[in-house]
Amino acid sequence: MKIKLGTRGSRLALWQTQHIQSQLQGGGLEAEIIIIETKGDKILDRSLSKIGSKGLFTAELEDQLRSQDIDVAVHSAKDMQAQLDEDLEIIAYGERENPQDVLISHQDIGALAQLPQGSIIGTSSTRRQAWLRHYFPHVHVKDIRGNLQTRLRKLEEEGYKAIVLAYAGVKRMGYEALIREKLDLDHFVPPVGQGSIALQTHRGLAPEKKNILRKLCNHPTTEACILAERSLLKTLKGGCSVPIFGLAQKLEGSLQLHAGIISLDGKKRIQSQKIAPLHDSENLGKACALELLEQGGSKLLQEIRAELS
Repeated sequence: MKIKLGTRGSRLALWQTQHIQSQLQGGGLEAEIIIIETKGDKILDRSLSKIGSKGLFTAELEDQLRSQDIDVAVHSAKDMQAQLDEDLEIIAYGERENPQDVLISHQDIGALAQLPQGSIIGTSSTRRQAWLRHYFPHVHVKDIRGNLQTRLRKLEEEGYKAIVLAYAGVKRMGYEALIREKLDLDHFVPPVGQGSIALQTHRGLAPEKKNILRKLCNHPTTEACILAERSLLKTLKGGCSVPIFGLAQKLEGSLQLHAGIISLDGKKRIQSQKIAPLHDSENLGKACALELLEQGGSKLLQEIRAELS
């Protein structure tokens, strides 16, 4: 059996797809990699929040699923929009890497709290920008776009003191020596899906292909966690540029979800934390979302969307 894997062309995206390819080949399958450029890869002169389109890193891959030019689209789970089109589905989640954010620099700068007033910190994420403004108001936050290698080049050339990235990508690309601080998960809560690889297919894909993909690539605990997180995101109608955070973790036989919304300036924050059985992950995400909305989340989301527009 042959599986056609679609991916973006960045080194990190290719690493992720080659990882899936090796899992499939280990199960006796043939797996071909097909590179597809997305809108988010082409437009690098504007912040993600200003491009104003859903599926910035997924839409072109989804088109290829519909045309059957690929069987599977390999994504970073955090790039997936909250609401998928009816003809598409996520059928597997790869085992999650450490979901922390990390501070990266070519200089030996110490931790964020120790940086001089006005130090320039780069990130393309509105969530990371909000957390930085909340916990470290003494630094200056500046947008930075591009793949991981491009951001590291800009770090050297454009006056940034450091940048904030996901640990998963830094580790997978072999840049761990540049980590100056791992940011505490209890405070710097990651976005939905960070650290995991999502496999998306068309609902019409042959059942035998779906079954073997799940068998070889899906990690059940990671799946339960991200189903809770994505249920949260879907209920809140969150987009990729809205600073919603959510991290589900397994605690013995249960699942705990820490979730919330933070304003773009970092001054307003609403949080919820709940526990549910592993098998009830989607209801857990919905329950956290409803609590956030009851605490004023609807108004805060409205304010955030107005600022972004």
